[in-house]
Amino acid sequence: MQASTSLWSHGAFIKLWAGQTAAQMAAQISFLAVPLVATIVLDATPLQMGLLTAVASLPALVLGLHAGAIVDRRPRRPIMIGADLVRATALASIPVAWWLDMLSIPLLYLIVLVSGVGSLLFDVAYGAFLPSVVERQRLVEGNSKLELSRTASELAGPGLAGNLIQVLGAPLTLLGNAFLYLVSVLTIWRIRVREHVDDLGQEQEAGMWGRIQAGLGIVWRTGTLRAVVGTRGVLNLFNAMLEAVFVLYIVQVLDVGPATLGIVFSIGGLGFLVGALLPSLVNRRLGLGATTAMALVVVGASDLLVPLAEGSGWLVVPLLIAAQFFFGIGMTLFNVNQVSIRQVAVPDHLRGRAGATARFVAMGVVPIGALLGGVLGEAIGLRQTLVLAAIGEITAALWLWFSPVRAIRQLPEESVLSEAP
Repeated sequence: MQASTSLWSHGAFIKLWAGQTAAQMAAQISFLAVPLVATIVLDATPLQMGLLTAVASLPALVLGLHAGAIVDRRPRRPIMIGADLVRATALASIPVAWWLDMLSIPLLYLIVLVSGVGSLLFDVAYGAFLPSVVERQRLVEGNSKLELSRTASELAGPGLAGNLIQVLGAPLTLLGNAFLYLVSVLTIWRIRVREHVDDLGQEQEAGMWGRIQAGLGIVWRTGTLRAVVGTRGVLNLFNAMLEAVFVLYIVQVLDVGPATLGIVFSIGGLGFLVGALLPSLVNRRLGLGATTAMALVVVGASDLLVPLAEGSGWLVVPLLIAAQFFFGIGMTLFNVNQVSIRQVAVPDHLRGRAGATARFVAMGVVPIGALLGGVLGEAIGLRQTLVLAAIGEITAALWLWFSPVRAIRQLPEESVLSEAP
């Protein structure tokens, strides 16, 4: 690794950032283009569209823990390159199959499933790879810059995808999308860093399930990890509960139309960009642990503005924009810090499994939260459900506040595994 005054002059990091930016932009374009292929080209029914969404979530739920065990046994850079090649090939097969008149809904399901496996492996490997590229003390800065790239892709990706689809059509747009993954392959291939992959003999003998258990065990036994991963699970549970009724409340109760809602998300979404610029500054002032906990309070408080908007007349739209803006700041601060804490809390040979366990918990509670939100929305009302969900998001901060995380002022030089659970 190389030291420098700014990560923008850090050669290996710049290559990783460029590759991640290309991959994130490709993912955002796919997010819109693939459903449009199903809708416009294949005339998919609502049930088929629901199954398409379900298939896309299967890799993380079924193979999430296995991905961590796989990533920890091998150098991460080749895994990332291979995952990008899988995604590029899968997406390029859509326009080819369309041109050959072989594209069908079942084939699209298979392609989405294969691409999802590639995305899962890339994301787990990339999270474990960053500490091999930059020094521990610069992980917050590195994660902030990568989060800024991800947020910019989320803001620009759908608009770019819409224009490309309008001009080229959805199938050909995906061909260009495959090219973006090849750009990611090229930039990551050029990274030259030494990875420390400790493939311990005892873990080799334990087999796949033994390695998965090691990842689960390290998260459960370590106070810092348990707090960060558990808090993320609680946050995602209540956030999914909120999102299940959010649009329904906005449209039916607040009478906000689609065009206005688009403006709310566009302007309010700038909060994610602002949030990506703040972690280093705020962490220095408040401490990394306290900032991470307070970020959750900001998330929940901003979501409370949504049910408070009812009956506020002309203030409805400004309140919704403010809610989205501060939600973006809080969520980005939390994400950058919790990932950075997790990356330094475990030794390298367990980092992939710890990340995969965190991802599994975060993704696993989403269907539960969404179902709970739908049931409560019908039972007690949309507004009341939103209030409960926002309060739940705030209470997630208590887990961090009464854990070893709160005492962390800055990222430690060494692993924090020695902390009392």
